[in-house]
Amino acid sequence: MPIDPWVAAAAPAIAARAERELEALVGVSSPSGDVGGAEEAVALCTALLGPAVEAERIPCSSPGHAPDLLARIEGRGGPRLLLLGHLDTVVSHAAHRPLSRNDGRLSGSGTIDMKGGVVLALGVLRALAEPAADSPPLPAFGEVALLLVNDEEWRRHPFTHAERFAGWDACLCFEAGERGPGGEEGVVVRRKAAGTLRVEAHGTSAHSGAAPDKGRNALLALAAAAERVAAFHAPSGGERLSAVPTILRSGEAFNVVPAEGELYCDLRADRLEAIEPVAAAVPAEVGGARLEAELIRRWPGMDSRAATTELLAAGSERLGRPIIAAERGGASDASHVAPHVRLCVDGLGPRGGGAHAPEEFVLASSLASRAEVALALVAALLDGSSG
Repeated sequence: MPIDPWVAAAAPAIAARAERELEALVGVSSPSGDVGGAEEAVALCTALLGPAVEAERIPCSSPGHAPDLLARIEGRGGPRLLLLGHLDTVVSHAAHRPLSRNDGRLSGSGTIDMKGGVVLALGVLRALAEPAADSPPLPAFGEVALLLVNDEEWRRHPFTHAERFAGWDACLCFEAGERGPGGEEGVVVRRKAAGTLRVEAHGTSAHSGAAPDKGRNALLALAAAAERVAAFHAPSGGERLSAVPTILRSGEAFNVVPAEGELYCDLRADRLEAIEPVAAAVPAEVGGARLEAELIRRWPGMDSRAATTELLAAGSERLGRPIIAAERGGASDASHVAPHVRLCVDGLGPRGGGAHAPEEFVLASSLASRAEVALALVAALLDGSSG
């Protein structure tokens, strides 16, 4: 099938700028919660949007964070489309790595999660706001907005923006893209629910050599809680529940029974309801040390498989090659938007790997092909042929 003329014209312009823009954005260290890094990243994105786009700052869902960026363009009538992404990373300033190039890989902190997706989203908005003089006619739209948030990675508070877009026609989120089993272009239409479990231990300190049995060991209590949580791990079960202890902190000296400590566990399942029993199973006391368990983060799941079937078919027709539905265990802000927007598709970003790890990278060759995927879905959404 031939590629849609508007997609064919707009995608090369996005790809031509994407690598340079990714290098600039990755050059900004923006760990989640750091106001200075967020302000620098927002300023850069605002400059990259160009003068034809109206940009404003709106309060972040997390108190104490830099305001989020909302950019908008108005059309001459038709569907309303939200583009979604985040600018924060899990990487500290000390561990930050600027962009490097090696054998087709663009490596650096936040490349795949998700600054690579952000530059593609910026390009899509520009393609709609400032079409080239010789560009084919644009798809008609009522409004297109780009929301870039500064707290996705560590947010513990409710996502406050979802209801703002209630009733909009579609949301495209630009987390990392992927391939299907046959090499097809894959997008994410299903995500697991996610929860973060925090367990605090309160024991009694004592000299670990002279009077060890006078203490109440917080570390051992947390270790027992970790084992209890891990016993729920059943990713192949009916709820596809994963229960993984990830952080354990306790003790201040090698010769003192630790009196305090905390444990974090990452929980994922098809439904939030499947996660709640894990927190309830943490015992209230182990070896005399008191335990307090709390789910400090609850993110809903997303299942847009049925709603997006026609859209993916229409997008495939405009792309000239198949776009298939995929699912992912990782959480995303798309899950918060999905209950309010009928058509919600994630995974529109470039392909790569190593998210949350030092070797994080984007495949340079995927910037052009994934720009085409995003534009094909935009074209399908805006001309109304997706149902």
